[in-house]
Amino acid sequence: MEVSTLDQHRGRTAQNGHGQNPAVPAARGRSVSIAWSENPDGRLKAGGKSLEYACYGPPPGPDAPTLVLLHEGLGSAALWRDFPVRLAAETGLGVFVWSRAGYGNSEAVTLPRPPDYMTREAVETLGPVMDAAGLRDVILLGHSDGATIAAIYAGSVSDMRVRGLILMAPHFFTEPQGLEAIRGAGEAFRTGDLRARLARWHSDAEMAFNGWHDAWTDPGFATWNVADCIDHWRVPVLAIQGGQDPYGSRAQIDEIETRIYSPLETLIPANCGHAPHLEAPDAVLAAVRDFTDRLIRLEKADVAPA
Repeated sequence: MEVSTLDQHRGRTAQNGHGQNPAVPAARGRSVSIAWSENPDGRLKAGGKSLEYACYGPPPGPDAPTLVLLHEGLGSAALWRDFPVRLAAETGLGVFVWSRAGYGNSEAVTLPRPPDYMTREAVETLGPVMDAAGLRDVILLGHSDGATIAAIYAGSVSDMRVRGLILMAPHFFTEPQGLEAIRGAGEAFRTGDLRARLARWHSDAEMAFNGWHDAWTDPGFATWNVADCIDHWRVPVLAIQGGQDPYGSRAQIDEIETRIYSPLETLIPANCGHAPHLEAPDAVLAAVRDFTDRLIRLEKADVAPA
């Protein structure tokens, strides 16, 4: 959710056998064929909204998972830059991206966003998006708000498609320095050039910005905490956190390490801010490649005939 990425160019509930909370079942049984293309003519319909999307690498199939990318709080499909292309080339996996409602060129939303907007996006919308895209097995890769949405989904929705999590700069609770950085972004939007910069990537820059900024700076949001979702993960996780991130600290990763039951790998690029995939792309791509290779290899070993 960092403004600077715009300038980059460059007591537990029961769990099912896959280790996920069965309280919220995934909406399966519906598969819609979409054009698997970097520049599709159509749009994706999910959650009652028309959403822009793009796809890279091989389409969904039975032999390998698809990487599903969830963008940050000021992001969009386009603001991933060349990362999806490089990710598909590095891993050999298909990559699916889209702009959530209220971002990019996707359909508008009604503001203000509620304080639990990330939980709602996870529980109400992410599953239908994957259904509409016809996705099979997936690895969720989220950045900032997108990482939080992915984390909540994996801990709240029983969806056997989810084989792993890759979380970049996730947020599980607020931190004073992060809230201060968001207030600073508000000043930059009101008096600086941030509004114009956002307008390059969003059809309604005010909606994209205010939906994010006003939720995070609401006085009631200071006590927001979704860390209990970590307790219910039962898939391998790769967590990435920039060492110089103004929006979140190593405390977010420490929370994962304290609570997680499933395998965890971490990457902490020292001289890196809020967008590791843009600021330290080689390290991130290598870490994701190794993580996905290992995950696929282990899953194939588990089902190999004796």
